[in-house]
Amino acid sequence: QVQLVESGGGLVQAGGSLRLSCAASGRTFSRYPMGWFRQAPGKEREFVAAVSYIGGSTYYADSVKGRFTISRDNAKNTVYLQMNSLKPEDTAVYYCAADQSLSGTIQTMLSRGSYYWGQGTQVTVSS
Repeated sequence: QVQLVESGGGLVQAGGSLRLSCAASGRTFSRYPMGWFRQAPGKEREFVAAVSYIGGSTYYADSVKGRFTISRDNAKNTVYLQMNSLKPEDTAVYYCAADQSLSGTIQTMLSRGSYYWGQGTQVTVSS
């Protein structure tokens, strides 16, 4: 079992920046890919970004590519999402996710779609 706790959400004006953090416990953090998803009101949860378990590979949704950066610090059991040039359409609850299988790739994680989830953190971007 994995416990994930997100932090760093808040209210920001369009064009601003936020950095989300996700602290993990309960399993060897460095052995599994991690990701960020988001869910806006009335919409389904959608993929935002993912990072491999070593941290050398990343993958982004087209809507955030070039604006968001995912990274991880395995020594701190933490994954980050740096969000720049925020837009009102980025408003959502952001969820941290850990692959339920160890040592997979980003592609296998996304194709399996089996995750441990955090409780979410609200990001609101005002226009």
